[in-house]
Formats: sequence, structure tokens, C-alpha cells
Amino acid sequence: MAQDRTLRADAARNRAKILESARELITRHGAEVSTDAIAQAAGVAAGTLYRHFPSKSDLISAALQGSLESLADITETAWARVEQGQSPAMEEFRALAATYVHTSAQDHAFRLTADRLAEEHRFSEGQMQRAADAGRRLVERAQQDGDMHPDVTIDDVYLLLHAAPVDAVLATRNRWLTLMLAGFDAERREWPDASPHQDQ
Repeated sequence: MAQDRTLRADAARNRAKILESARELITRHGAEVSTDAIAQAAGVAAGTLYRHFPSKSDLISAALQGSLESLADITETAWARVEQGQSPAMEEFRALAATYVHTSAQDHAFRLTADRLAEEHRFSEGQMQRAADAGRRLVERAQQDGDMHPDVTIDDVYLLLHAAPVDAVLATRNRWLTLMLAGFDAERREWPDASPHQDQ
């Protein structure tokens, strides 16, 4: 019985080491980091890693859990300030977009989490659903306030944030945010349907 407890404790420690190493390497290098590199950093055999996480996708999902909780928390906190009348929805939306972009520039794990939200928000559960719901409420309230263009959808938000130049220098990221956020403004000019030089 004592041996069983020791084995379970060893397994739990190995899992924790694997997740810690995966999180660290993904934060620095992104999802392209190999499972062999993660196993080596954790000090475990590749077979041990695969016993805990049968696929790389399983490992990345588990390693991103902390970033997912963080993303959900900051999005829900922004919505809570709006709901409590502490600040306008458009102001919180702008600040949240900047947080996403600048945090993603420093943390590949957070960037992967935001990308996953953009790709999977319609089918997500748990923490991802929390972030998606709070973001949608922000957009809807900003439109109700007359501050965001009524044609904007949450899919537009995901699409543009997914395309953010997070690997660029700070000045470039700030310029991109300024230009991108201007497109959400309720007073923005409408673009023509086609260029006058476009082939008919």
C-alpha cells in the first residue's frame, strides 16, 4: 500500500514537472517546441511524458490552462467594471485589446491561448466560454452605448486580434492598435464596396 502511494506521488510529481517545463518552453518558443525537448527539460523519459499526455495537443491544452484562466479573468473583470458602471464598455474594450496584444508579445503561451479562443470560441466550454461570453457582452454594450459601429461582430474582433503584429516592437504594436481600433468606432467612414480600378 505504501508502495502504491509512492508510485502515485512520483506520477504526480512527474506530471507537474512536465507541465511546468511545457509552460516555460511554450512561453519562450511557442507551440513548435518538441515533446522531446519538454521531456528533457522536465527530467523524464519520453515514455513518461506520453503516459501522462498521449498527444502533443493534450499536453499543450493542459499547459495553457493557466493562460486560459488568466485570459478569462481579465475579460470578465473588464465586463464587471462596465456592468457596475465604473467605466464605459468602449473604454474597457480598447484597454482589453491592448492587454491582449502586449501580453501576447511577451508570452507565447498567452498568444496561443488567445489564438485558440479565436478558432474555437463557438464550441468551447469552461474557461474559454467565460472569456468568449464576457467579450461578446463588451461588444454588445459598446454598440448599445452608440460607441461601437453596429456592424461589428465578435468574429471581427477575433479575426483582427489574431492578426495582431505581436512580434513587432512596441511602437509598431501601438500604431496597429490605433488603426485597428479606429475601425470599430461608431463614427468611422464606410469603405466603398470596390476599387474604381477593380476589374468588372
